[in-house]
Amino acid sequence: MLEIAIKGSKNYWLWIVLLLAVMGAGAVVYIDQFMNGLMITGMSRDVSWGFYIANFTFLVGVAAGGVMVVIPYYLHDYEKFHRITILGEFLAVAALIMCLLFIVVDLGQPTRMLNVLLYPSPKSILFYDMLVLNGYLFLNIVIGWKILEAERNQVEPPFWTKPLIYLSIPFAIGIHTVTAYLYCGLPGRGFWLTAILAPRFLASAFAAGPAFLIILCYIIKKFTKFDPGWDAMQTLSKIVCYAIIANLFFFLCEVFVVYYSNIPGHKSHIQYLLFGYHGYNALVPWMWTSLTLMATGAVFLLIPQLRSNKTLLPVTCAMIVIGAWIDKGLGMISGGFVPSPLHHVTEYAPTGPEIMITLAVYATGFLVLTILYKLATQVKEEVRG
Repeated sequence: MLEIAIKGSKNYWLWIVLLLAVMGAGAVVYIDQFMNGLMITGMSRDVSWGFYIANFTFLVGVAAGGVMVVIPYYLHDYEKFHRITILGEFLAVAALIMCLLFIVVDLGQPTRMLNVLLYPSPKSILFYDMLVLNGYLFLNIVIGWKILEAERNQVEPPFWTKPLIYLSIPFAIGIHTVTAYLYCGLPGRGFWLTAILAPRFLASAFAAGPAFLIILCYIIKKFTKFDPGWDAMQTLSKIVCYAIIANLFFFLCEVFVVYYSNIPGHKSHIQYLLFGYHGYNALVPWMWTSLTLMATGAVFLLIPQLRSNKTLLPVTCAMIVIGAWIDKGLGMISGGFVPSPLHHVTEYAPTGPEIMITLAVYATGFLVLTILYKLATQVKEEVRG
């Protein structure tokens, strides 16, 4: 099926060339980082995770969100998701590839990743994170490819794909649960030290992932002959609605706990994010923008007339994706590091090289996604024809 990827219109190849150019520019900057270390980034002793891990955290949620089309279709025979299930699985593949690349660029010496394999430790959360991320990536590649191949040949998928599909569901939950455990397992960071962090991660994942998939469905419908189906997108939008409401509720629970208990070690992080802390307020406008976008998006999706508006729906989904990106990205990472356990404030902002490398990682992911969606839409058009 790969031969389909080398056939396309002029616009298709212009998009591919653009992505390759961004990847090349990012690779040049990354060579500088590899040679000189993470000193070219905005990270420091007090803020040791930054823009790379922020995007990693968000994209793990996008990958996990794909399970919201897998469960209804494969477990409950929800036939309306027949056209978009493969799109959700391939979105997970691209998101996971970007996740792994963000881990690579975040390490000063990427070869140190081999230590997880050479010296595995069942006591290490990183060990389990490596297992679930790579396991979920492998499962989605195999499942998506075999099902698409079977659909092209108009035969039943191999019998062994069904157990893999069922196995992929706990893996999808696991990738974001284990990611949350990476944070809430650090006792010195009051902002992350909460049992609700994993449910909060999953709620935002089940909102951002399907919301991004809806946007991609609009793009596919515009540039290809394949129609993902309006009913499927409407069902997805309802999932996004309730998931983003749950995410906002969990955040408000955190706000209530820290202000009602008035424990300084917990309160200071929320104070920094929402109102500023001792004159430091770099993230305040970002966090209020995030909360406004998510809350407004939730209201738009809750009202049937607005949710069914074909022009407003992609805008609403974009609001939720951007809001979740801010909340799960810099808000979650910087909010955990600022202030430090000693209540010192070292604010963080990504540097130009960090942003360029990040764009290159996204370009790589979108290149993979473009090729996979090209295969999927072309096969479905062939079968329908």
